[in-house]
Amino acid sequence: MRGLCPRCGEGALFRRGLEAWERCSSCSLRYQRNQGDIWMFVILMNRIPVAIGVATVFFGFRAASLETSILFFVSLAGPLIATVRHRQGIALALDYLSRVYLPDLSDEIHRARALESIEAIRRSRMAA
Repeated sequence: MRGLCPRCGEGALFRRGLEAWERCSSCSLRYQRNQGDIWMFVILMNRIPVAIGVATVFFGFRAASLETSILFFVSLAGPLIATVRHRQGIALALDYLSRVYLPDLSDEIHRARALESIEAIRRSRMAA
């Protein structure tokens, strides 16, 4: 939410607006392994604020006038627009967590660990 790297917490996440850097300037983490990886998380993060409006209408809110309708729309759209960057950062962080906890050896996060494990196995076999 602070717009910093999800791994080290130091490098800037966004270049300007919603345009994310490709890599962290501090730890060189690649933010998105493949373009569009965070699409699911972005959709989920966008649906949560919209669900509040749907629940409000479902539980009985009815606009009695045009002014009330405009106020209701602004009260929903305002925070939605104001928090786009934060929600985008959360989506990138959730993608990073999924990459950490669902290991894929082709991902750079786990590649070094996998190579170390392979080397350790080779060394133990050669020693035996």
